[in-house]
Amino acid sequence: MTNPCRRHFQRVTAAIEAAAAEPTQTMAGATAYEHQLNQLLQDRLRLKQVQSNQGKAELKRQLLPDYVPYVQGVLEAGQGAQDEVLTTVMVWRFDAGDFTGGLDIAQYVLKHKMVMPDRFARTLGCLVAEEVATAAFKAQKVGEPFDLAILYRTAELTDAEDMPDQARAKLFLATGRATLEGVTEEQPGQPGQVQAGIDLLKKAIELHDACGGKKDLERAERLLKKFTAPGG
Repeated sequence: MTNPCRRHFQRVTAAIEAAAAEPTQTMAGATAYEHQLNQLLQDRLRLKQVQSNQGKAELKRQLLPDYVPYVQGVLEAGQGAQDEVLTTVMVWRFDAGDFTGGLDIAQYVLKHKMVMPDRFARTLGCLVAEEVATAAFKAQKVGEPFDLAILYRTAELTDAEDMPDQARAKLFLATGRATLEGVTEEQPGQPGQVQAGIDLLKKAIELHDACGGKKDLERAERLLKKFTAPGG
């Protein structure tokens, strides 16, 4: 779908219909929503035919642009009515590596206390925290950077959400590791950077003792001790 006029029409239609739906309602019955829901069902069938997780992620990257006008319209004018398309697209954006786009939707759905479709086992806040933390772990495991701003934004958005301690510990651990990334005895980082990383690692361990952050904490505390020693 590349026609700019068509995309503008879809965005405006979605905005008008989302603005008219009460927070206690669902978007069911709205023309733009039903069209996108039908598209979503077709795309989910296509995804079921792909066994590879990498293949699924790549297909989602190809499919997601078709949902952009609808999502834009809802985020611009929506009142928080339940919306299966919106919550599913949020997850797909995370899966496709578009964390900024996923968090843009998460900010809206968390604000309006929306719920995930029944096929998702986790609550909304837990899902957002774990999806971002898991992606950060994967990047860190192979030595690739992960945007620290994404982790901090995720923590801020999910701060008041109820979730298992293990899930929040994952987010603290991932953020702590990202905060300490690149810090060595020769590269001490910014003032307060090591202490900030230590604080996050301690929070992770307090929430879940077996989170895997103890060696990270020991290393960070050794660095801090060296940096704060006389002549350090």
